[in-house]
Amino acid sequence: MRSLTLFCARGRLALVFLCPALVVLLLFSSCGTQPGERAYAVQGQVLAVAPSRVEATIKHEDIKGFMPAMTMPYKVKEATLLDNIAPGDLINATLVVVSNDAYLTEVKKVGSAPLEQAVAAPAASSGFELLKTGEAVPDASFINQDGKTLGFSAFKGSTVVVTFIYTKCPLPTFCPLMDRHFATIQTSLKNDPSLTNVHLVSISFDPITDTPPVLKKHARTLDADPRRWTFLTGTRDDIDRFAARFGVSVARASDNPLDITHTLRTAIVDADGKLVKVYTGNEWTPAQVLEDLKTVVRSS
Repeated sequence: MRSLTLFCARGRLALVFLCPALVVLLLFSSCGTQPGERAYAVQGQVLAVAPSRVEATIKHEDIKGFMPAMTMPYKVKEATLLDNIAPGDLINATLVVVSNDAYLTEVKKVGSAPLEQAVAAPAASSGFELLKTGEAVPDASFINQDGKTLGFSAFKGSTVVVTFIYTKCPLPTFCPLMDRHFATIQTSLKNDPSLTNVHLVSISFDPITDTPPVLKKHARTLDADPRRWTFLTGTRDDIDRFAARFGVSVARASDNPLDITHTLRTAIVDADGKLVKVYTGNEWTPAQVLEDLKTVVRSS
């Protein structure tokens, strides 16, 4: 994945594009970690630093047994770890991963290298303007987890909560968090008679990996009820253009289309197919969305 105004981070995320810095991530001994923790030694190049978010975006190659090559924004355990760290710096660090979180510790600068000039991502350069509140969401063609072709307009008549993910996203605070939030929302929808006409839609921007059978298996792991929660894929350009209207920026490495950088956006679309609200990044909660859904339903 190569971003997330969080980059997935993916808003709150500012898009940072990949550079070809040589970086290597090696599996780090888990000695000294707490139960359930996994620790990995990281060597990479810093592409961006966001002290206010206690976050740095780092480009890396494969972490064997954990994630393939990609660029990700990483939270750091303490803000002071980013002192004297700047874009272009080569760093060593330890990535700690737990069930619902991931962060860097022991961040140390070991050198520096020039950053490659940023190249605009297809979605960012598509020329499409961001959707405004109350504006009709454009139709687009997708393929659902059952292999059926359908347009986004097929969901008209229902209030829709839509987000953008891909199943190989490894860090628990990014796409997997969107999945967990949607699973929580789905449970609440089943238990709230006033929200029976709400549908969840997860759109993958990794059509190479996320074929309908893969999405169907992913849906089963989340206990997704197909009557309430649909997973979509489609052609790369169609997905990127559609996602860009919500503010999602997607960039793929020229030498590895599976190396995806993206921002996170989640949105509510009303039963008439008009945009109600967009949530940026990963800091929204299921409770917030549910309250907003109730407001939408009451006003419809």
